[in-house]
Amino acid sequence: MLISDTTWTYPSGSAPHVSLVQIPRPLLGELARQEHGPATVASRLVTPYLTGPECNALWRLRDDQLDAQPADAAWVTRFVLTPGVAGAVGVAGFHGRPDPDGMVEVGYRIEPGHRRRGYARAALETLLAIAREHPSVKVVRASVSPGNIASRSLIDQYGFTEVGEQWDDQDGLETILELPVQG
Repeated sequence: MLISDTTWTYPSGSAPHVSLVQIPRPLLGELARQEHGPATVASRLVTPYLTGPECNALWRLRDDQLDAQPADAAWVTRFVLTPGVAGAVGVAGFHGRPDPDGMVEVGYRIEPGHRRRGYARAALETLLAIAREHPSVKVVRASVSPGNIASRSLIDQYGFTEVGEQWDDQDGLETILELPVQG
């Protein structure tokens, strides 16, 4: 697995098989602008959840980020695909490339109708495998709202430890958790 691959897969023994597929830049721009232009129409992966209010801020954030830092494109939010399901079951990726200290932050969200089936676990395991294989990554971070019990439970199962709190303008108070992956 190389970070430049457009599709990341990692065979997981404890979760369903998923692929994390890079979102084409034109499609990401259309999602950010809440347009249904040629890229959106051509993509059978886009679902109503992904064009809905729960994801709108994410698309704007990533679109602005890639305008300012195009090198982050290989790292950020991807579609979560699984065999036998039409369209993406969610999104997952890193918040950007490793910072100067070797930290990357994971993020994932699964469509409500596909939750509790192991897709978030499989996406997280794929992201952790990518982080462990990349020589620049030393620490993986996750920030979780205190009320998000399901996400916190998942993160805790992988050995993340609480290192602090932060205020996010979109999500409010978040607990910061980290997991060393190298060094």
